[in-house]
Amino acid sequence: MVVRDTRTKKPHLKTLLALLTMGFGFAGAIGAHAAANPQAPAGAGKAIQQDQRMQWFKDAKFGVFIHWGIYAVDGVGESWSFFNGDMSHADYMKQRAGFDASKYDPAAWAALIKHSGARYAVLTSRHHDGVALWDSRQGINVVRDTPAGRDLVGPFVDALRNDGLKVGLYYSLPDWSYADYDVFTRKEKRYLLKEDPARWQRFLDYYQSQLKEIADRYNPDLYWFDGDWEHNASEWQSAKVRETILAHNPNAIINSRLNEYGDYATPEQGVPVLRPASRYWELCLTMNQSWGYQPRDDQYKNANQLIHVLADTIGMGGNLLLDIGPRADGSIDERQVRILEQMGRWTGKHAEAIYGSQAGIGLEHFHGPSTLSPDRKTLYLFIDGKPSGEVLVKGLDNRVLRARVVGGNAPVGHRVLGKYEWSKVPGLLYLEVPAEALDADMTVVALELDKPVALFEEEVKAIESN
Repeated sequence: MVVRDTRTKKPHLKTLLALLTMGFGFAGAIGAHAAANPQAPAGAGKAIQQDQRMQWFKDAKFGVFIHWGIYAVDGVGESWSFFNGDMSHADYMKQRAGFDASKYDPAAWAALIKHSGARYAVLTSRHHDGVALWDSRQGINVVRDTPAGRDLVGPFVDALRNDGLKVGLYYSLPDWSYADYDVFTRKEKRYLLKEDPARWQRFLDYYQSQLKEIADRYNPDLYWFDGDWEHNASEWQSAKVRETILAHNPNAIINSRLNEYGDYATPEQGVPVLRPASRYWELCLTMNQSWGYQPRDDQYKNANQLIHVLADTIGMGGNLLLDIGPRADGSIDERQVRILEQMGRWTGKHAEAIYGSQAGIGLEHFHGPSTLSPDRKTLYLFIDGKPSGEVLVKGLDNRVLRARVVGGNAPVGHRVLGKYEWSKVPGLLYLEVPAEALDADMTVVALELDKPVALFEEEVKAIESN
């Protein structure tokens, strides 16, 4: 395993438990697409600079992903169960009859998400199976084709905004159920694009019309695309899609899965060992092994483990998008509710070290995650468990004005050893964290510094004169 670090250096929820058991026309394409890159190509929708559009996302740090669809009825893999041949497409679609959303309470969903400490949420408006959660004019949707019988996206969008949360809508570029899409299953294709371009154009018109509906009706802050691997940017008309989204909403953010035309990278199902190269990135992660509701999947990470994942992620400058999968009736599994509640306790207590923070110092300086305040004059150290002795920070070329435990302000003893007047090498900073101030999940210590963090990163050589 590679262990070097590449982080940037120098420069009343009881009530919720009872409640809980995703205008614009697609105009002409812009210029030729750029080389593959999770960042947006230069000039693509630059009326508002990327830094300005991305600021809320960069500051948010934590979001909740929601995979909800007819696959929750039988608790099978979302879309992939028929694509991979685990069941027939016909049997998969029979689940529509059991999708009633009878216990769906979007206000309670939003309240739980807000309590967890998440600052945004992303709902699957349509997965690869083609079943839209709103009354789309084309294709299959839950309003016309399931007992739910109503738009499920709009009320959730309203609830998020009422709670001051940002709105993200997931949209799958492929629709494996649509007759004019070329791919049906892993083993079966309907046609080849080069042999029937008119049919492919009909699919492009379909999916881009659905995006128009999403933009006109919900105007999401974030478009979370998926499935772009099945075609290239030219075939998807990715440049055109990006340009039109930003023409409609210049502040919109687009994830990396619009081929080369996204704003941020989306590593999946594993905390990066090395910091992603993209300036902006988001780890999407399941609580157990499944995105959608699968009641037989008991392999849950606990809240403590997920808090550590969040700390690792924000310590490298990224966001965590943590997934839940509601049942077909709209209730949320109690195990998922408890995890979000427990995470909310920790995020609420340590908010100053999380939101708006920057990536911290490297593991060569501190053996754990860390973040920095926007002015880089407060260093936050995330300490796991009960230290066996004093906590060590190496190579910190700053004077510590104050050291305290976040969330209670208990003072932390600190001293520097091994600093010599004739050497430019900083001494070893030792911190004594009071045992009674330790957090049950992860303790955060704030070091208030005399200037923006400065790190010594030179090779220490033999002494020639002292």
